[in-house]
Amino acid sequence: MNDLSNASLTEHQTSFSCKPIPSLAFYTLLPLFFIGLFVSIFILVVVHNAAFFLSFLLLSALVASFLAWNAINWRHHNRSAFMFFLNSFPDSDLRLAREGQLVKVTGVASCGNLSLETSYERVGRCIYASTLLYEYGQFGLKPVNVKRSCFQWNLAYCERFSTDFYITDRISGIRAMVKAGSGCKVIPLITDSKLVTTTKQCRVLSPHLTNWLRERNVSADARLLRLEEGYIQEGNTVTVTGMLHKNDDVVTIVQPPELFSTGCLWQKLLLPIDVDGLILAPGCS
Repeated sequence: MNDLSNASLTEHQTSFSCKPIPSLAFYTLLPLFFIGLFVSIFILVVVHNAAFFLSFLLLSALVASFLAWNAINWRHHNRSAFMFFLNSFPDSDLRLAREGQLVKVTGVASCGNLSLETSYERVGRCIYASTLLYEYGQFGLKPVNVKRSCFQWNLAYCERFSTDFYITDRISGIRAMVKAGSGCKVIPLITDSKLVTTTKQCRVLSPHLTNWLRERNVSADARLLRLEEGYIQEGNTVTVTGMLHKNDDVVTIVQPPELFSTGCLWQKLLLPIDVDGLILAPGCS
């Protein structure tokens, strides 16, 4: 079993960093902005020509919008670059794929030696399970230590696991083992469903939620909470992107040993993002 909880909490803590945008870009663009601003104001004052100044403002607004668009897509965990990369990356045929090749396989998932169960709804026979608890505002929870912000939802508690499983390639019909268990970096692109949301008018917690919180040493006081849960159950269609490994008749999909890039996705105006891990996403039936 692979515990992804700490990685999820770390990701949430660093969500305000503009990861897709290199630091060098800021250090380069910021001096250029001030130089251009000074020159455009000088021309405006001396020559009394506002054309250069207006063109500079327009160009600056376009560049700022481009950087902000990329930062927002990463900050809010939309992962648009990942999803667009997957949609543009064709499905691989395991009969033709070579050893060590980066492959994208879509098919029906089935459990291996170990299956998972979601902690709140108790959905069994899962290959991936995630339960996230969010709090609104600043409420100190003992189980985790996260940076909190006022007037927004903060991740307060996380349970996220994956395990080794099998996938049947819908193109070739070959059954492959996916090594998503212990020691593997997994990038889950699974959308969690909102199960519980308390409001300002009704902050009373249900007995089931109260027991769930107490079992995890989390405060069960009435407050603004949101609980989300996501999973991939045996029999669901899933898409896996990783490196192919063949050993005689055994086909395995593992985490790529090196980073690979999504490339510049100009159709969505997104900068490239380095991918470090096995991508797990819902597949189209």
